[in-house]
Amino acid sequence: MSDYLPPPAPPRSALTLRLWLAGFGLVFNSVAGWLALRADLVWLAVVLLLLAVVCVADFFWVLHRKRRGDPG
Repeated sequence: MSDYLPPPAPPRSALTLRLWLAGFGLVFNSVAGWLALRADLVWLAVVLLLLAVVCVADFFWVLHRKRRGDPG
């Protein structure tokens, strides 16, 4: 009987995870910011919508790096 183990699956890219998290952050912060505006919490809406803008920038930066072929 052999102790043969199949080769491990290739690791997933950390950039892919970061892309998913940026997308989730964009959707969550956009919806929460819109709801905060509807509840007349303008300061909270501004903060959440600024975070959504940061998520958009991160999303496109990660896409740029993935297209360039960066590892990770």
